[in-house]
Amino acid sequence: MLKLHLLFIVFFFASLVPLVAHAKRVAHKAASKPAIQARAAIAVDLTSGRTLYAKNADARLPVASLTKLLTAMVVLDSKRSLLKPARITDADVDRLKYSRSRLPVGSLLLRRTMLHIALMSSENRAAFALSRDYPGGRAGFVRAMNRTAKRLHMNRSHFVDPTGLSPHNVSSARDLTKLARAAYRYPVIRDYATSHHKLVLGGDGPLMYRNTDPLVYDAAWRVGLQKTGFTNEAGHCLIVVAQVHGKPTLFVILGALAAHGHVQDAANLRSWLIGHSKR
Repeated sequence: MLKLHLLFIVFFFASLVPLVAHAKRVAHKAASKPAIQARAAIAVDLTSGRTLYAKNADARLPVASLTKLLTAMVVLDSKRSLLKPARITDADVDRLKYSRSRLPVGSLLLRRTMLHIALMSSENRAAFALSRDYPGGRAGFVRAMNRTAKRLHMNRSHFVDPTGLSPHNVSSARDLTKLARAAYRYPVIRDYATSHHKLVLGGDGPLMYRNTDPLVYDAAWRVGLQKTGFTNEAGHCLIVVAQVHGKPTLFVILGALAAHGHVQDAANLRSWLIGHSKR
C-alpha cells in the first residue's frame, strides 16, 4: 500500500513537470515582447537599417503631423531661400479640422521660422503657408511630396496635404522609417525638430513656441530627431531617434489611443531593447 502511495506521489509530481515548463515558456514569451498598445510600431537600427522590433509594421494608417518631416524635406529640396519672408493668409486657415493656430492671418514670418515651428510645434498654418509659397502652389507641393515618397520607396504611402490634418495622408510604420532616415540627413531638420523652444515675432506680438515632444527634454534619450502627430483618425503618433547603448535607434509609433500613449510605448520599447540586448 505504501509503495502504491509513493508511486502516486511520483507520478503526480512527474505530471507537473510539463505544466511548469509550459508556464515558464509562456512567461518567457510574454517577457520577450514589449508592452506596446499602439496600432503599429517599429524600431530600427538607424545606422544599419536592421529591424529590431515590429508590430503591424506594414499596416496602412493615417499619420497626422508626422507628414511634416516630408513637408520639410520638400521645402529644403526646393532650394528656395529660408530668409525670404512669407505671410499667413486666409488660404492657410484649416477648414477641415478647424485646428487651433497661434498665427493670425496677416502674420509675416521668415520661411525658416515657419519651418522651425512646423517641425517643433506642428504649427499647421506655417506648413500650409510654406506649401502655398512653392512653384506650382500647394498642388505642386503635394505632387513633390508624393514624388519624394516614391523616390524613397515608400510604397504604402500617399499624401494629399502638407500638414497631416487629412486622414488621407497615409503610410506604414515601415515606410516612415524610410522617411525618417532620409530626414535625419538634413541638419536643419534635426536642429529645428529637436529644439526646445522658439520665440516668434509676428502677428499680434511675440509668441513662445515649445516642442510638442516631452522626450526632447529628457537628457537620457539624447533625441536626434522627432516628430509628434495627432488627429482623431490617426490617434497619437511619434517618430523619434534616440540612443540605445550608444547607438542611434529609430522608433515609429502609430495609432496610440491614450494622450501620452505614443510616448509610453516608445519608452517601453526602448527599455525592452535595452534589456533584450543585455540578455
